[in-house]
Amino acid sequence: MSELLEDDDLTAALRKCPEWDYEKKSITRTVEFEEFMDAIDFVNDLAEIAEEAQHHPDITIKHTKVTLKLTTHDAGGVTDLDVELAQRVDNLVD
Repeated sequence: MSELLEDDDLTAALRKCPEWDYEKKSITRTVEFEEFMDAIDFVNDLAEIAEEAQHHPDITIKHTKVTLKLTTHDAGGVTDLDVELAQRVDNLVD
């Protein structure tokens, strides 16, 4: 199991993922697309990455906006697993 990131480590990690915000023991990001199907295609691509990593985000889809929430439930907060998946999501979006 991954260890919780200490405050300093979490701050440093979030510098690598500037689109992500820390809130309530998780990191979140909302991505907006032009069309609904673009959002769905993104979620499908993300699902493959998450399954490969065996680390699954909470996903909320509201028309063209996809909100992702990452936390390591077993650890009770944010770990390296979350930051690594956040970086992979950023690469997928960019």
